[in-house]
Amino acid sequence: MSEINRRSFSAALAASLSGAWPAAARAADGAPAPAGGLTDVGGLSVGHFTDSRRPTGCTVVLAEAGAVCGVDVRGGAPGTRETDLLNPINTVEQVHGIVLSGGSAFGLDTATGVMRYLEEKGAGVPWGSAKIPIVPAAILFDLGIGDWKVRPDANAGYAAARAASSGTIAEGCVGAGAGAACGFLHGMERAMKSGIGTASLKLPNGAVVAALVAANPFGDVVDPETGRPIAGLRSEDGKALRGTVAALLAGETRGSPRSGESTAIGVVATNVALTKSEASRVAGMAHDGFSRSIRPVHTPVDGDTLFALSTGAVRLEHPALLVGTAAAEVVARAVVRAALTATSLPGLPCASDLARR
Repeated sequence: MSEINRRSFSAALAASLSGAWPAAARAADGAPAPAGGLTDVGGLSVGHFTDSRRPTGCTVVLAEAGAVCGVDVRGGAPGTRETDLLNPINTVEQVHGIVLSGGSAFGLDTATGVMRYLEEKGAGVPWGSAKIPIVPAAILFDLGIGDWKVRPDANAGYAAARAASSGTIAEGCVGAGAGAACGFLHGMERAMKSGIGTASLKLPNGAVVAALVAANPFGDVVDPETGRPIAGLRSEDGKALRGTVAALLAGETRGSPRSGESTAIGVVATNVALTKSEASRVAGMAHDGFSRSIRPVHTPVDGDTLFALSTGAVRLEHPALLVGTAAAEVVARAVVRAALTATSLPGLPCASDLARR
């Protein structure tokens, strides 16, 4: 990203925090204007299912023609499916979909519905006359909002897959971001609403690198340039941001969530050809985007997981170096958008609520 673009992004972000985004940087509904998205990578489609009974849902990324995939799982409390096969030493080279879901471990069932959809479409690894779709998944914990017995299942995954398109991706409190929040040090009482966000970079050599992130971290979402909290742990009266790092360093540990009740999960994608090993390295480099936009990150109670997809349309020298560097940038942007596009729930304000005070 050029220095001019970096300054522009930082300035727009700073303006948003003061409630004064420039008109050119705002969408018609007042949210930050789109910054590109995962579907800018050709061959991918994205669909959401949002449950109307409580804030939860799932988000599906489809690569029906297949895409090379790597993964990097960090934090002490991950919830995943089919990540072992993405190890570069293992046999399967491509996946046909990725699922991000709410519902904690129950939400892993969504991948079954996506497999059913892809089987009907004839996508998958050939086996005789059949094809077996490969669909890894990662989940976040959102059972603390509403009736925990309402959670995404195989039918939800199927619905999200059916809704997938290559058009503009809805952001905020939809799909896997429907029940997402952040700043859990003192529980839900002082947390803030988050959601799902996406961003992309189109480079002069034809490379496109994009990210889609459902942000539900224990820590705060912060401005990558200044470290200033955007959404997260609130003050005791709930009217201002306290900041999780500051609170922890002050010895405030009471009310901390149990292991597995927070995480950030996402997908990085590119049109640049990568080997399975290179895709795994890109996924690891992309976690730098979490480090820039979430503080603290990769904690014992988070299960941070990033998948990296390559559709292989563009061939470059040293592709992992370029794509991994850009991946960290778009992941940071996607996390910020997850917070800025979120809408509030009763007792759980969003970033724009505090900015208006």
